[in-house]
Amino acid sequence: MRRYLLQRLLLLIPTLVGVSLLVFLMIHLVPGDPAQVMLGERATPQTLAALRREMGLDQALPVQFGKYLWGLLHGDLGRSLRSHEPVVLELLQRFPATCELAVASMLLATTLGVGAGILAAIRRGRAADYASIALATAGLSLPIFWLGLMLVLGLGVLIPLFPISGRLSPGLSVTTVTGLYTVDALLSGDLRAFGDACWHLALPAITLSTVPMAVIARMTRSSLLETLAQDYIRTARAKGLPFRLVVVRHALRNASLPTLTVIALEFGYLLGGAVLTETVFAWPGVGRWLFLAVQARDFRAVQGGVLLLATVFIVVNLIADVLYAWLDPRIHYDT
Repeated sequence: MRRYLLQRLLLLIPTLVGVSLLVFLMIHLVPGDPAQVMLGERATPQTLAALRREMGLDQALPVQFGKYLWGLLHGDLGRSLRSHEPVVLELLQRFPATCELAVASMLLATTLGVGAGILAAIRRGRAADYASIALATAGLSLPIFWLGLMLVLGLGVLIPLFPISGRLSPGLSVTTVTGLYTVDALLSGDLRAFGDACWHLALPAITLSTVPMAVIARMTRSSLLETLAQDYIRTARAKGLPFRLVVVRHALRNASLPTLTVIALEFGYLLGGAVLTETVFAWPGVGRWLFLAVQARDFRAVQGGVLLLATVFIVVNLIADVLYAWLDPRIHYDT
């Protein structure tokens, strides 16, 4: 296992370099001039040229990318063209909000998705099965931004049950330890702030969890149905074991490997989907920050944000691979 982990960690370096190169080239192919965006339409050619020299935009693309990689090796992602603040600092300030939203969404999606998949599998061909399939299809079909806007309109404006923006109500604050407001509120024993943070988290988490919930439900159902058809399941049933015990102790664990793969992939996709969700709900995370950076052609911020999301995606899938060996003793990575 140690050898496998070392190999995967070493592969992380060329993968992130490739991601950085692709993002660098794509952001420079987008029409528009960052200096023009920053100075406005009335800027003179002299001021535009001076700003381009100051930001290094007058240099050749290979030179700019080489300087970016050199800074990356030293932990420097450059400075944002909009705020002139270090990109690393801005990412550290906003990533906890995105992480809290993604974790809450994945917990909701996993709980409801696995539950719906199990119910559909053990009630195959009945109303519960058809209902779960219909809900899963609807979850995959609804665009995230449309669902978010509908929730804002329905449960935030017409029936004001939930807040439609922000992470805490005005007048409330938490002592920042982890940057996750729900965790920090619990650590400080402030139940009022914890409830308010969960209240603000509800609509964005529901919106972001719909697609992974549907995918997890469908995968759990199909994997569990395949496992329930195996000979050892029929043997366990023939020995008189209760069906519920057979499902929980025997079938569910063996059927969880494909589901675990989907959960790991969907968690990575959640970070990308957070761009739309955070924009709709004005959630102060990396997704909304990236959206504003793309609008302003702040390529340094875009490169840093995408690099962070790619790193998290790779690490999450590495953790999933390690969990495979724990769930299935037949899996060995060192052979």
